[in-house]
Amino acid sequence: MDPRTALDRRIAGLAALDQPMRRDLYRLLASTDGWTTRDAAATALGLPRSVVAFHLDKLADAGVVDVRFERTSGRQGPGAGRPSKLYRPSEAEVAASVPDRRYDLAGSLLADAVATSTRTHLPIEDSLHAVAREAGQRIGTSARTSDDRDDDDPRALVMAALADHGYEPERGPHGEIVLANCPFHRLAEEHRDLVCGMNLDLLDGLLAGAAPAAGLTARLDPAPGQCCVRIAAA
Repeated sequence: MDPRTALDRRIAGLAALDQPMRRDLYRLLASTDGWTTRDAAATALGLPRSVVAFHLDKLADAGVVDVRFERTSGRQGPGAGRPSKLYRPSEAEVAASVPDRRYDLAGSLLADAVATSTRTHLPIEDSLHAVAREAGQRIGTSARTSDDRDDDDPRALVMAALADHGYEPERGPHGEIVLANCPFHRLAEEHRDLVCGMNLDLLDGLLAGAAPAAGLTARLDPAPGQCCVRIAAA
């Protein structure tokens, strides 16, 4: 999915909850084990079934809740009636930030580094170096081998992979790639050396996985209003 489209969808999911009745419905679904019917939700909130159905479907359209159909009468075959529409909260998390931030990725890398350090007795900083580079290489390799990517243009492929992860890449002078957004901005402000080093390792790995023969290299080059890493051409 295009990064702009993905962000629009996340924002739409949050906007769908900007209505008291829908928030009440979401809380009800979240507090109920399993799936909930329209009738059960209407009874629980003391609202007309048609109103509940309308708002549940709006939440479903926004991707906030999942839907399935099931006969709840216990009967099967002819005369069993139409299946009921059931709802539950989506397992996918709904979050959006502008500019795009990826604190979940940073948290995953840091947690993996702690686990690796505990298992191998290596210093956490060394573990983070290895974990971040491996994660970046997986991201890059996945981008390179994706069916909807054109690997005839390695630079375009790298730009697309960077955009997918919130970096907002732009073409700079002398063939450089400038990263207009830092996906880990707040963490980098508080722990600059640790987070910028992790970011550099992640992007080193991404370049190795996405375009190993393109001659692109990542280096630390902090600038106001940009990511701390800049990608240069050979």
